[in-house]
Amino acid sequence: MCDQCTKATISRRGLFAGGLALTLAAASSGTPALAQSSEAPPATPDEALKRLMDGNARYVANEAINTDHSAGRAARSRGQQPFAAVVACADSRVVPELIFDQGPGDLFVIRVAGNFINEDGLASLEYGAAVLGIKTIIILGHTACGAVTATISSIEDNELPPGHLPSLVNAIRPAVYDVMSDNPTDLLAAATAQNAKLNAEKAAAADPILSELHASGKIKSAAAIYDIATGKVDFL
Repeated sequence: MCDQCTKATISRRGLFAGGLALTLAAASSGTPALAQSSEAPPATPDEALKRLMDGNARYVANEAINTDHSAGRAARSRGQQPFAAVVACADSRVVPELIFDQGPGDLFVIRVAGNFINEDGLASLEYGAAVLGIKTIIILGHTACGAVTATISSIEDNELPPGHLPSLVNAIRPAVYDVMSDNPTDLLAAATAQNAKLNAEKAAAADPILSELHASGKIKSAAAIYDIATGKVDFL
């Protein structure tokens, strides 16, 4: 086969991997990215999870330590080094940096009503993991979620909502169907938890980047529920 033909058969995966390597090299060249908190960046996924749990405990106790958002502003202009990604709902009451008591630059946050992962979300998580070096991915559901409520209503009424809302409902629908057969006492709570679990599993299984990082133990994914009334995050 001619050289030009051989070049044309290079896999898209190979091209992507090469491009990602160049991006990673560019991101790490020059002034290195700096940790945005006074704490050292977590070295392992378990350390990252513990830091989030400790931060939430401070938030619940109203003992937050990340309150001066002007501190480190100059350092943040030279790079970022978030240690965790949080896929959160777009609900205005759900603010991951406050909930986990982390400063600007500590969390790589992806928000969409219903906290589910679509193709754009996966691409963002891949960037956070492969280029920025996040150690954990949290899928953060929350109590009284309007997106999950709307999905349940759509199923019960056998009617899709108007506009672009059907795409949201269709993304959350599998979680509702999963738990409906069990006739849970609180369908909303059960569906919200299942939605978080399914999307955490999706993040862990996403080929080729995230699945390989999970398999090697370099990153972990977890599902969690934020209680708006108490401020507490329960990991599932």
